[in-house]
Amino acid sequence: MVSASPGFTGPAFYNDCAGPLWFDPFAADLVRRFPNRPPGDVLEIGCGTGLVTRRLRERVDSTLRVVATDLSAPMLDYAREKLGEGKGIEWREADALALPFEDRSFGAVVCGFGIMFVPDRHAMLREARRVLADGGILLFNVWDRIEENPHAAVYAAVVEAMFTGDAEMRFRTPYEMHDVENLRRLLAGARFRETLIETKRIAIEGADPKSIATGQIRGTPRAALIEKRGVPLDLVIGKVVDALTAAGGNPYAGQGQAIVVQARAI
Repeated sequence: MVSASPGFTGPAFYNDCAGPLWFDPFAADLVRRFPNRPPGDVLEIGCGTGLVTRRLRERVDSTLRVVATDLSAPMLDYAREKLGEGKGIEWREADALALPFEDRSFGAVVCGFGIMFVPDRHAMLREARRVLADGGILLFNVWDRIEENPHAAVYAAVVEAMFTGDAEMRFRTPYEMHDVENLRRLLAGARFRETLIETKRIAIEGADPKSIATGQIRGTPRAALIEKRGVPLDLVIGKVVDALTAAGGNPYAGQGQAIVVQARAI
């Protein structure tokens, strides 16, 4: 699975097409679980276009810092421009596997749909634990299995059929962290105590299939891989639109489903 690399150029499509349909509703769900005054400053890992960041800054007590990080400079630049400087948000380009912060310097770490893309999830959680004070909060979400996210299953089927046997075009990685027991093992291995693991479903209704398909393709690093293979993006978008319409109608109706994880540093 290709990740949101520093060269990713589709933040606006990600934010404006995919964002309102499922990323922002899940961001709202994630942040509503967060205390107004956590036990220290807040670090967000993989902030993307700032959908979670905005809500965190609105919720967290103004006396506490909110530091938003991402490995992708284009994503970070887009979020910074959208949300602005000097509004109580610090922006840092950072690798989740080598966070540029001192030990125990935060009271909370938050990550919305980011951990799935990190090549070493154990190492990421160990880094999150390193920068958290004892008792600090860890809050993140991951996608549930792809079958519970029909728009993703449709997209995957179309793209994989177009590029049969092409491992780079396989679209399963974001949906392979749904195993609750594995999540518990990851937490325990990084010195976290689970406080909640919960499935959250959000309805998708009245959506434009073309907007969904555009966000899925132009709003992800996969666009570069498709273009590299000499296939026009609009051709792929059209095929995905047809498949989404067949599966969920036009306007499209379906669901997104995630697993929300809360834990404490021990």
